[in-house]
Amino acid sequence: MMRHTTGTREEWLAARLDLLEAEKALTRQSDALARQRQALPWVAIGKNYRFDTEQGSASLADLFQGRSQLLVYHFMFGPDYQAGCPSCSSIADSFDGFAVHLANHDVTLMAVSRAPLARLLAYRQRMGWRFPWASSQDADFNFDFSVSHTEAQQFEQGIAYNYRREPACGCHPAPADTGQRVDGRLAAMCGTDTNTYLRERPGMSAFAIQDGTVYHTYSTYARGLDGLWGMYQWLDRAPLGRNEQGVWWRRRDEYGRR
Repeated sequence: MMRHTTGTREEWLAARLDLLEAEKALTRQSDALARQRQALPWVAIGKNYRFDTEQGSASLADLFQGRSQLLVYHFMFGPDYQAGCPSCSSIADSFDGFAVHLANHDVTLMAVSRAPLARLLAYRQRMGWRFPWASSQDADFNFDFSVSHTEAQQFEQGIAYNYRREPACGCHPAPADTGQRVDGRLAAMCGTDTNTYLRERPGMSAFAIQDGTVYHTYSTYARGLDGLWGMYQWLDRAPLGRNEQGVWWRRRDEYGRR
């Protein structure tokens, strides 16, 4: 732990008041961004997506569960994964606490992944979660919302993600990497190879239903998910902040394992 600047209570208070002004400015900017986000035009969904759920085959409208708003977390759990992404798992640890409040405010929170439903539900049971989780294994849903990609896109055409196009990597499938590279370590933790792991990406999408029509209202990816990752909101207020060197987090039931 590096030695940090110290001072008197008066010096701390003066610095804290300066920081408070910056925090208030950020809060006001965040409020303005929320209004801009909510003002985006809604786009009608024209495709008939089908999902596997605990209640059977479901449409996108069915996922609303009778409410007018739907928030989908695009959980990285591809059909070739043996377990869910550890990063997505850390984010999802907070879903159950939030979901009940959202449900009582006309909003359904749902996770969607491409792995078979039975594997998703088994992993959910392992992690002790209760939030609804649907499989889009046989649908275009994940591909259309830029969180799943084909080998051809990855190796030849390029991947569209986070409103940018990544160039094709031109590489070939590699074995699971247990080295120090972040993607390789996460892939190994999912029981797959790095390239297969990277064909799935995290994100969240928002939908509204009005007069029987489902509309897409918003999507965000990558660092746009930071605000949903409760662990990081706490760490950003801890004395050393995120203080990261590579992948330090684990699934909640894996801490202490060697």
